[in-house]
Amino acid sequence: MDKKIEKKSKVKKAVGISSSLSKKAPAKESKPETKKSVKGLYHYIREAWKKPDAKTLRERMIYWRASPVLVKVEKPLRIDRARSLGYKAKKGFVIVRVRLNRGGHKRPRPNKGRRGKRLHTRKNLRMNYQEIAEQRAARKFTNLEVLNSYQIGKDGIHYFFEVILVDPERPEIKNDSSMSWIGKPGNKGRVFRGLTSAGKKSRGLRNKSKQLKVRPSLRAHNRRGK
Repeated sequence: MDKKIEKKSKVKKAVGISSSLSKKAPAKESKPETKKSVKGLYHYIREAWKKPDAKTLRERMIYWRASPVLVKVEKPLRIDRARSLGYKAKKGFVIVRVRLNRGGHKRPRPNKGRRGKRLHTRKNLRMNYQEIAEQRAARKFTNLEVLNSYQIGKDGIHYFFEVILVDPERPEIKNDSSMSWIGKPGNKGRVFRGLTSAGKKSRGLRNKSKQLKVRPSLRAHNRRGK
């Protein structure tokens, strides 16, 4: 046995392997696995609305065209969009579906009598379709204030929007710290003064530039903005 041990030690020395290196090296510490981010329900609803099912949407629009122009619905169709715009499933919030004709952005001509001047029919594009839908909903429900709106569909003749309205006199709204601001006097009739998101977009207030004369208002710059 002693001879075998001596032979092994001689072989190691001849090869150049030291006794310290002959031991197994300690295993490398594995890095802790990073947890994968779990996406919620609203993410998948938002992704589904980017490419909605054509057949389902067509059936819905057939029903919407047969229904009245302004319809109060029980729940929002796009819950992800409604929640991101401030909607809450509580008393005081109302969802209204609005059907709007496409086109018609021209000033009407007189069909009776004669007028020698200003008979042109230039396009009137001061308001976008979404702002027009919000104003029509506000005129129908006079005790409510418009919070925001979003598009739910369109075809060759119509646009369809859902408008979020809030009752500022409800105690549930007054006691809500995130929504009580809408009951202040400065926000009365906000949709008719271009204070909603769609109104600010049509007024050109989404971007800031020295070339755009839209601040503090178009009237302040003799209507030279946009």
